[in-house]
Amino acid sequence: MCASGTKWLARPYDPGVSEGTLDYPAILAEIAERVRPLVGQGAVAAYIPELAKVPLERWGIAVATLDGQVVQAGDAAQPFSIQSVSKVFSLTLAIRLIGDALWRRVGREPSGSAFNSLVQLEHEAGIPRNPLINAGALVVTDVIRSHTPDAAGAVLELIHEAAGDTAARFDEAVAGSESETGHRNRALAHFMKSFGNLHNDVDEVLEAYFHHCSISMSCADLARAALFLANRGRSPWSGEVVLPPDRTKYVNALMLTCGTYDAAGEFAFRVGLPAKSGVGGGLLAIMPGRFAACAWSPGLDAAGNSVAAAKSIELLAQATGLSVF
Repeated sequence: MCASGTKWLARPYDPGVSEGTLDYPAILAEIAERVRPLVGQGAVAAYIPELAKVPLERWGIAVATLDGQVVQAGDAAQPFSIQSVSKVFSLTLAIRLIGDALWRRVGREPSGSAFNSLVQLEHEAGIPRNPLINAGALVVTDVIRSHTPDAAGAVLELIHEAAGDTAARFDEAVAGSESETGHRNRALAHFMKSFGNLHNDVDEVLEAYFHHCSISMSCADLARAALFLANRGRSPWSGEVVLPPDRTKYVNALMLTCGTYDAAGEFAFRVGLPAKSGVGGGLLAIMPGRFAACAWSPGLDAAGNSVAAAKSIELLAQATGLSVF
C-alpha cells in the first residue's frame, strides 16, 4: 500500500496501450506521494559553489508525450542547472556536424569510472570512453568549436529548435562558478590536448563546455526539448528533423549504456529507459515512440545521480509498464 492507502499497481507491459489510456496526472501525483520520503536525501554538488545554494527539498517531474501532452508535478516549472544533461544536446549537434567521424575521437563504451575520472585516458591514448562523461563531452565541445566560434550558443540554439521555444538560457553565475573551480576538467582537457585529441584552444573549449553545462531549464522545458529522441529524431513541436532516425538511435543507445555514469548498468536493470543525469539533480529519460520525461531533485547519490529523481523515473516506468526491453 502507498502512503495514501491506495494500492500502487505497476501496469504490465502492453505495446498496444495508447497514451490516451494512461492517466499521467494521476500517475505523477502518485509518484509525488511515494517519492516524498526520498526528497532531501543525498548531497548537493557542493564542489560547484552555485549548486551548493540550491535547496535540497526541491522536487519536480514532467512528462511530454507524442500526442502533445506536457504533464507535470511538484517543482517541474522551476528552472535548474541541467549540467551533464546538456551532453545529450551537444552530442546531437556534433553528430549533425561530422557524423560517424566523431567515433574516431571518442568511444562508445561505458567507463566504469567516475564521470570526471582521468584514469583511463593515458592507457587509451587520450580517447575518452564515451561522449557522456566529462572527457568525452569536452571532445564533443571541441568538435562543435571547430565549426563555430560560439559552441555553447550553438548548443543552446539546438535546444531552442528542439523545444519549439526559447525558455532555456545560460546561468552566468553557474558558468562562472564552474570555471573558477573546474580544475579536474582543465586537467582532462590539457591531458587530451597532449595526445592531439583536442584541436582548439583549451580555454575556449572549457569556456564553451562550462556554459552549456550551465544551461538553466525546468523539467517541463527539458521534457519538451528531448521529445525528438522519442520521435525518431523529429521535433513534434516544430515538425523539423533534429537528427536522422538511425543517429537518434545512437544517442538513445548511449544514454542507456552510459547516461547515468558508473551506475548505468544498475539504472538500465531497474528502469529500462535511456537516461541522462546531471549533478544539478536533473534526470532525463526517453521512452521511444511514447514520451520524454524529466525529474529533478538536487540531492545526489555517490555516483552523482539524483536520489529522488532516479526513483521517480523508476516509478514512472513501473506505472506505465513501458521500457525498451
